[in-house]
Amino acid sequence: MFDAERIKNECVEWIRDFFEKNGKDCNAVIGISGGKDSSAVAALCVEALGKDRVIGVLMPCGEQQDIDKAILLVETLGIKHYIVNIKEAVDGLTKNIPFELQEQSRINLPPRIRMSALYAVSQSNNGRVANTCNLSEDWVGYSTRYGDSVGDFSPCSHLTVDEVKQIGRLLGLPDALVDKVPSDGLCGLSDEDKLGFTYAELDRYIREGVIEDKEKKEKIDRLHRINLFKLQLMPAFEPDLKVMI
Repeated sequence: MFDAERIKNECVEWIRDFFEKNGKDCNAVIGISGGKDSSAVAALCVEALGKDRVIGVLMPCGEQQDIDKAILLVETLGIKHYIVNIKEAVDGLTKNIPFELQEQSRINLPPRIRMSALYAVSQSNNGRVANTCNLSEDWVGYSTRYGDSVGDFSPCSHLTVDEVKQIGRLLGLPDALVDKVPSDGLCGLSDEDKLGFTYAELDRYIREGVIEDKEKKEKIDRLHRINLFKLQLMPAFEPDLKVMI
């Protein structure tokens, strides 16, 4: 049983405590896609800090068909926001790399440029960048290293997709945001299309250890295993300076 109200209240207090210790007068800066994750994180920050200390950053790559959802969120919450179109940056970097990028490199480039834009906005607005990943995505490595996988604080990285949705509804977010089909907004496919299983199946497997489809179980286990490095600190060599030569 997931107690959404208790977890929501505890998360709000956790955000307040983070800012008390790591930026007492700072603002929360959030990349806004209009999906459930950025919507829930933004709403949690508004409840924790007040709307005047939350800044949304909308980052389309050229034309974004569903940008109306992101605008709906910032208008619903009444938060300050900026629109930063990253297309010229993506195109400029792509043109200046002296070889043809592989497909996955092209897919991962915009999220990394978006994170650079977020930190530029944050540093110029006394901010702390919110990570908007959830447990389900992190479990199978569905994030871009040094792109959407990073941030200064992460309210939802231990909550599954279903749990984030429950909290979103409790916060009064519009159904159009909570139920928006998750996608990266870049390749034209939904998350579930790319993953090969539903978030409902993944969430149940994470929380209950139950999944009927053997092939999907094997795929989830493999993705979890090969992507664990994304959740760990960068390995660093530690010389033994106590050894005398």
